[in-house]
Amino acid sequence: MREIKDKTMPLIRKNILLTGRPRVGKSTIIQRVAERLRSDGCKKIGGFYTSEISRNGMRIGFAIHTMNGQVGRLAEVGLESRHRLGKYGIDMESFETVALTALEDAIKMGGIVIIDEIGYMELKSRRFRELVVKALDSPAFVVATIMRSRFDFPDALKARSDVEVITVRVDNRDRLVDEIIARFYL
Repeated sequence: MREIKDKTMPLIRKNILLTGRPRVGKSTIIQRVAERLRSDGCKKIGGFYTSEISRNGMRIGFAIHTMNGQVGRLAEVGLESRHRLGKYGIDMESFETVALTALEDAIKMGGIVIIDEIGYMELKSRRFRELVVKALDSPAFVVATIMRSRFDFPDALKARSDVEVITVRVDNRDRLVDEIIARFYL
């Protein structure tokens, strides 16, 4: 029996990386995708997302939230740390304990892995870089945000044949949650 290939069918890649300028809505999309999948009954979803920590309307840091409800600190203004990015001290111990444990568990679970984000602060962890590659190589589906800037590691991830890079813009961000969710029901 001959195999018939429909040349009109688009190639659906199992890993989705959202990129775009800061504060365009990448993290919001990730959170909404996770919420929708959970409300649709998806039990095999894990990983983490980040959020801003604000005081008096000013951003003073970033928190980590796992899909199972744990919260940790990623970075904060004034935090003493040998790992720094601009005015932020990075809490590498909290990041590796909270976020990376959640990432490892999500990979083992094998469903959908949420990573927010593959960015400057997170890339300071060698173990994080290893786990990102492991997640992309695994049978799990990955939905992640990734820095827009050009650096070797993120550029190599974006160039993978099993990755689709979607640039989030003001004019497309409102429809991206539905488009990403639809991929899991093909």
